[in-house]
Amino acid sequence: MTLSTTRRVAIASSAQTALAPRWSDRQHIDLIAEVVGRTLKGTGIVIDDVDFVIDSGSDFLDGRSISNCGFLGSLGAHHKEESRVEEDGLWALAYASDKIAGGSAEVGLVVAYSKPSEGNVDNYWTGLLEPFIQRPVGLDQHSAAGLVARRYLASAGMDPDDLHDVSRQAWERAEANAGVLTDGAVDQDGFWEDEVASPLRRSDFSRPVDGAVAVLVCRADIAGDVTERPAWITGHGSAIDQHFLAARSWDSLPAAEAAARAAYRMAGDTRPSDYDLIELAATSTVGELMVLEALGFADPFGGIARYREPDGLSVNPSGGALPADPIMATGLVRLHEAASRLMGRPGFETAEARRAVVHGTGGFAMQNHCVLTLEVDE
Repeated sequence: MTLSTTRRVAIASSAQTALAPRWSDRQHIDLIAEVVGRTLKGTGIVIDDVDFVIDSGSDFLDGRSISNCGFLGSLGAHHKEESRVEEDGLWALAYASDKIAGGSAEVGLVVAYSKPSEGNVDNYWTGLLEPFIQRPVGLDQHSAAGLVARRYLASAGMDPDDLHDVSRQAWERAEANAGVLTDGAVDQDGFWEDEVASPLRRSDFSRPVDGAVAVLVCRADIAGDVTERPAWITGHGSAIDQHFLAARSWDSLPAAEAAARAAYRMAGDTRPSDYDLIELAATSTVGELMVLEALGFADPFGGIARYREPDGLSVNPSGGALPADPIMATGLVRLHEAASRLMGRPGFETAEARRAVVHGTGGFAMQNHCVLTLEVDE
């Protein structure tokens, strides 16, 4: 499938809240209203011009069924076509892109949000498991990541201490990112030493945070009126791995590979070497290495070299998902970060970056993967 050049789809604007461990003084509707307002501000587009709204969130994390019904006003979806994607917001963006590329709409708004501080994240992930075989043995997202990490480190000939290169880069960049409130997490006792699921430590796992993000997408002729430098969606792909953890590969991510192949093919048979920037999501340091390899930016078991010998490719300049993982919104935050850098927005300037790969993941132990490709005109 190839996007028609007459139906190019652009990222015209985006915004996110600060990502914080807990927004105790703000509700979902406050976070959502903030990003919707900031995304539209200055574009010349008002909410009446938006043809549809797609939102991403989780009933389980929100604590009630059809939870998005309570957010329709702040989403700007009152009396509009509205859809809910109960998966990471990057899938919602792919959905929006197809609607516009197919000619059924001109302007869309995609919003993803999460307040894991109000729920039990462990129960959320465990609730995704099959209840008769996997759940009773005590499998959870930490033990699953530990099992995968042990196999990966053995195959790669790596030591658990090697993973500090990944987490240190992530947290250093997050400290410089005004959109992430790190709250001194790395200075807490035991952050780098406390083992959570052997061989992984606290520093190896992503940190759940509260936040929201919104993205305005539109067709080409409208994008030119909204911004001087739109980011074009050139390709996307998604894939899902086996549900049972024991049925999956232990040291690779074939679903991420399949999603990337589809996105590169749709973008005109591009290759990883054609891209300057990558924003990827992962729930652990080993997961980040495996995604980097699955997307073709490193050889199998060679992802760690990207953190030790920079060679021009910018990997997670935002810090990525390890310091800030707003579950259900993480991939769309990666999109916001990448698009903002390609578009040269204030505070996001990245020299000579023209093409980016964006990755999101979902499901238990990173079962599902979505990949989008972006570029800006020279």
